[in-house]
Amino acid sequence: MTVAAHGEGEESGSAVASDDVSDEIEVEAGARGAVYALLARLFTEADEELYAALSGGGVTDECARLLERTGLDVDPPDLTVEEERETLSARYNDLFVVGYSEVVDRTDGTVHNEGPPVSLYESGYRPNVSWNDVNLDLARAYEYFGCQVDEDVRRNHDHLRLELEFMGYLCRREAAVDPDVAAARLDFHDRHLRPFAEGIADALASETGTGLYGRLGDFLDRFTAADVDDLAARREAAETDASRGERR
Repeated sequence: MTVAAHGEGEESGSAVASDDVSDEIEVEAGARGAVYALLARLFTEADEELYAALSGGGVTDECARLLERTGLDVDPPDLTVEEERETLSARYNDLFVVGYSEVVDRTDGTVHNEGPPVSLYESGYRPNVSWNDVNLDLARAYEYFGCQVDEDVRRNHDHLRLELEFMGYLCRREAAVDPDVAAARLDFHDRHLRPFAEGIADALASETGTGLYGRLGDFLDRFTAADVDDLAARREAAETDASRGERR
């Protein structure tokens, strides 16, 4: 995902808070953005650099360090791997990439095609919403915040990595220039990322031998749930304060 020039850097520092509470929220939002960016990186097939960080424990340490700054009560995951890179790559492909075909009628050659066990596309977990509606809504959200999908990478708008990158961008924007983006983050969770995370976690839990990716799916589910709860609590508190102010 490419962020337009008027995105993250726009009005940099214009929303710097004057009190400790607001400063704390800025730090927390920035740390949450870093966690979402890390999750986006981890839901890919590991290259040599990523594998070295996973096998050496660096990713586990980085995630734990970031979580301490998010303000969320989420236990850090164990993201360290012991298997060889080839084994990890095979597991990734078996779970997220490779489907299968089965001949269901040998008389006319009818073939049933099945996708991978765990889809990395949100529309795979939204049976009551059309693929077109999901992707159009995402396209509008990306465009509204000055983001666009890299045309050199062939992914639909509802790919998990894109949604995680977008949420990470919203967190960074909230921390740097616009605290009101918190409302947009909660809306994006409700409309897209939170049900997506639940679907992936459930799908991974139903598979055996998921290793790193099973732990990653569980963490994604727990982290997004905690983020939603905190955003909702902050909104409720703000609405209560506003209501009290109107009665004065």
